Amino acid sequence: MFDPTVRDGVCRCLRDGARWLVTGWDGGYRDADAVYNVTVPDGFDRTDLAAFRDERLRAVGFEDLGPALLTGVSMAHARCASAGPVTALATAGVSNPAALPMDPQTSESTAEGSAADGPQDWRPGTVNVVVGTERSLANGTLAELLATCVEAKAATLSDLVGVPGTTSDAIAVGCVPEGERAEFAGSATEVGSRARACVRDAIRASFSSRYAEAEPPESVAGAEYGVVTDRKTDVWNPADPD
Repeated sequence: MFDPTVRDGVCRCLRDGARWLVTGWDGGYRDADAVYNVTVPDGFDRTDLAAFRDERLRAVGFEDLGPALLTGVSMAHARCASAGPVTALATAGVSNPAALPMDPQTSESTAEGSAADGPQDWRPGTVNVVVGTERSLANGTLAELLATCVEAKAATLSDLVGVPGTTSDAIAVGCVPEGERAEFAGSATEVGSRARACVRDAIRASFSSRYAEAEPPESVAGAEYGVVTDRKTDVWNPADPD
């Protein structure tokens, strides 16, 4: 079983011999016994993120090597959900919402003024999710599980706060190569269906804890940070190039 342990702002999700697919700065396909979710301090502006990760792990006595997700949310608000061979852990903060209006012409302005063309500065908040299954998944199936979990995250946040995510969300999905084989991980499969439910419930529980005594932003314009993707695109039919 994927085993989460929290120590002083660091959560370790441990499973010996696991294989992971992780988004973000410390991401990619990784063979590692653990994935970490790490709370950063207020005003965090370091750019040596690997060094920061290593410092935090040493400080709390975690010696297992593995990638890390970063967040401004306290690990006091981390919550887990399990269903059969799947376990999910989430921390949910939405101070930096990222909206995707279906009608850009009528969208609200962003907290920063407009959607930027270049990379956004990292901001506190973030919805981080770690999902592990005891099943064995090929690389492509692990990517399918990641897509399934991102979809569940977006659906859950859309229901909670009306946006599909924040500007700095990250996710890690893991499997056990020596486990029972699962060929697919979409929403209609055992692994995918259980993962969707676990992601939903872990995010909802973390969100309820994080905002038990504070209101989440009612809109992107009302948030401390945030962005609205309100740009226009050229839409065309590839079967009719003229």
